Amino acid sequence: MDDQEQARFVERFMADYFAECDEHLAEVRAGLLALEHGVGAAPARPLLDDLFRNFHSLKGISAIADIRDGEQLAHEMESCLRALRSGDVALTSDGVDALVEGVRTFERILTSRRDGTPPPALAGALARLRASATAPVAQTPAAAAAAAPQSGERWRVTFRPSPELVARDIKVDTIRQRLLDIGRIDSVTPRVVPGGQIAFDFIVETGDEASLQRWTGDGLSFEPLTIAEGDGGAAPAAPPRPVEPAATPVANFVRVELARLDGLMRNVGDLVVTRSRMEDVLQRVEAHMPAADWRALMDHAERLERQLRELREGVMRVRLVPVGEIFRRMPFVVRDLARDTGKRVRIELSGQDTEIDKLLIERMLDPILHLVRNAISHGIETPDERIAAGKPPEGTIRLAAVTVGESVVLEIADDGRGIDRTAIVARARAAGLAAADDALTDDRTLLDLICAPGFSTREVADRGSGRGVGMAVVRGTVAELGGTLELAAAAPEAGTTFRITLPLTLSIADALIVTIGEHTFAVPQSAVREVVEVAASAVTAIEGHELVIHRGASLPVVRLSRVFGTTARATARMHGLIIGQGSSAVGLLVDRIAGHREIVVKTVSDPLIKVDGVVGVTELGDGRVVLIVDPGWVAQQVRRRAGLRLPEVREGRR
Repeated sequence: MDDQEQARFVERFMADYFAECDEHLAEVRAGLLALEHGVGAAPARPLLDDLFRNFHSLKGISAIADIRDGEQLAHEMESCLRALRSGDVALTSDGVDALVEGVRTFERILTSRRDGTPPPALAGALARLRASATAPVAQTPAAAAAAAPQSGERWRVTFRPSPELVARDIKVDTIRQRLLDIGRIDSVTPRVVPGGQIAFDFIVETGDEASLQRWTGDGLSFEPLTIAEGDGGAAPAAPPRPVEPAATPVANFVRVELARLDGLMRNVGDLVVTRSRMEDVLQRVEAHMPAADWRALMDHAERLERQLRELREGVMRVRLVPVGEIFRRMPFVVRDLARDTGKRVRIELSGQDTEIDKLLIERMLDPILHLVRNAISHGIETPDERIAAGKPPEGTIRLAAVTVGESVVLEIADDGRGIDRTAIVARARAAGLAAADDALTDDRTLLDLICAPGFSTREVADRGSGRGVGMAVVRGTVAELGGTLELAAAAPEAGTTFRITLPLTLSIADALIVTIGEHTFAVPQSAVREVVEVAASAVTAIEGHELVIHRGASLPVVRLSRVFGTTARATARMHGLIIGQGSSAVGLLVDRIAGHREIVVKTVSDPLIKVDGVVGVTELGDGRVVLIVDPGWVAQQVRRRAGLRLPEVREGRR
């Protein structure tokens, strides 16, 4: 094997190593969150076994990859799990924190190896892990169970959480502490009950039946355990059975480099262009062919188009990954920031199985992370402030994802104090930004201020909030990916919601082909909510802006010819493409719609030729290269030029 072949082999091997580490770390994150709920009781043995196997695998593959610091760190985390499994140490909050810090350090090791940057320091994480694995305890749960006098009865206590109980600040941690106050908890087991709810079964030894009876109104039920159910009463405990390695299942998937999928998508794009060219040629030769031959040829062409669309959709599905790849990292972020700020925050996740292009997942991690940090830093109040406002002491951040047509909608919401519009406007003006009074009532204007470069409501940057560049980067990243960012600032004290709409994929899209004078443009169909015909006489000019009446209300419009400085035809009727919904809707006026095409998107990355309002170029079947319009950017310019508040015009009152 020559040097070049060896370099390619090492590159492929390391790519496999990083991918396998990501898989194990995903399972570890979920396991540690579940382990944290078991603090104060004996952790479930299957959970410890799963974590142990993952850390053992991380250690082994790191040794093969010759990443010694990763191997050493995984070994110490494995030692902690071994001590917990054997009962040598008790499960404590400090122990869980040490494992979480170890996982984060391991992630930083992977990042440094990927990027070629200096590796992180290990001393602190290793010291905490070793202390957790060897710290002496007065009595472990197993020893306490053996030594404690059997003065109380053993009970199975079941707690079923509910939103009503959470509003009263009664959660599983509350019940756990109550039971520890009156006796000893031998085990805690979560289970799913009919209806999809979660229940927690505590095995408790206590003589205080009166307290258990008193708490039945707090979601508790209890029943005495027989000797058999209590694992034999005072019978000597059997020695721990060695854990046999789990059988390795046959994998039903293949790991593929994203670059190979990119190449496959480019090939599909070339086929789309070729099929479009063939369609154009067929239209030209129709008059020169017998009718029967023409019909047969068109049947084959239509079948080819269906098969090509199926191929394109199949390749797209291969590139799609669950948005849960982003969401499942957020509980750790919320956990740490909540501790740093003294706030109590829980996170609700929904739509984790919603799929989106792998490239979009990677690009959207930092923007969503920034929005979650902002929600904790600026939105969620301290427990005392929430109680004073009549809210439960624990704040909620909700992450949701849903597929809508050819787009994915992500929502990041909190139930905090909301946005102080007056303070935002005052702060913007103090910073020398143009802040219209409309920001006091209009969410779009408010979002423009928040996303302005350099704007910040904090004098000093901290871990949760940045230095005034975060929201500008968030909006810029979303725009680069062909998406939109919206703000739904609810009433004061009712929280804030950010909504991000993204295309499922960036490579191939359905588009409307429109003409303006002698020029042709493509407009992504996913951004167009409605197409209407507009009479030239129906366009009204007010204060330098144009609008039409649509569904009984005024709709701001812009002629696409003016956006790009071209000459439009003088026609009595035009087509209007409506972008956005409700009060944020804007109409783009074009001469006519020439048709609908499946286009291959070629992005423009060279800053010397990049033009605002254009997301890329595509090639039509006749060989022409046309620009792809960025409807979101054009709509934003319309609103901005119109001051976001056009005079209200109704039919019959122009």
